[in-house]
Amino acid sequence: MQHPGQDQATQAGSDNGDVHSHAPFDSLYRPIHCITGQRCIVIGMLVWERPEPPDRPMPAPLSRERIVHAAIQLADADGLDAVSLRKVAAVLDVGPMRLYRYIATKEELLDLMVDTVHTEIRPVGDSWREVLRSLAETTRQATHRHEWLADLIGGRPQLGPNALAAGEAVLAGMDGIDLETVVPAVSAVNAYVIGAVRREITERRAERLSGMDIKQWQATFGPYLQRTFATGRFPALATVVRDGPHLEADQTFRIGLDLLLDGIEARISDRHATEGPDRHRA
Repeated sequence: MQHPGQDQATQAGSDNGDVHSHAPFDSLYRPIHCITGQRCIVIGMLVWERPEPPDRPMPAPLSRERIVHAAIQLADADGLDAVSLRKVAAVLDVGPMRLYRYIATKEELLDLMVDTVHTEIRPVGDSWREVLRSLAETTRQATHRHEWLADLIGGRPQLGPNALAAGEAVLAGMDGIDLETVVPAVSAVNAYVIGAVRREITERRAERLSGMDIKQWQATFGPYLQRTFATGRFPALATVVRDGPHLEADQTFRIGLDLLLDGIEARISDRHATEGPDRHRA
């Protein structure tokens, strides 16, 4: 789930040449037109709103849902490089051109894949802290099940219905906290989990590529580090490597998340003490 508050305000010229500022996403609702040619796609109408063509059970039934699930299976098995409309069509035993009646581009297919996986990201909890923890944990779990997700999250906000539902759950769970705190807090948790899972997935891929897990890799470079630290140039690093905790990925993730949530809690407490309990959300 991408955090609220990522500003994508647009500008559009009026008839007299003036430029006016608009709210985020206003440009999605400007007048639309159609591309001429064999495939006519409505400009400005997102895939979430565009109706599917009538179902034709022969020669094979097809729907966006079936297309997306086939694409996810390919990506889960062999990564995003394995996903193309041609390969998805082959899995479904249909002609590639038939898929274009449902999905216009590969980018739309990737958007639909990400939104489908957002059904696995359902933040819950009885307090804002539990909700943010649930957001982080379920995002991480979904990325571990679908490694390719790490390559697609972290950019612009996801606008699909399942991603929006996840965002709504987070904001509802933070009701009563001022928006000046809510927006950067959610942004910080998203940034933390995205960075953490990308590091974890990168390590998984490196392990598969090299044939060495992290401990084997560390052992390979151990003699080099010993020689380097013996020079006395890196005393702080030497102390950490020698005496610091060597945690598993789960421990590292949860301790880091606790540190972040503690900071958010301190910020909320400070604002509460400074501004009083009756301050309303803007």
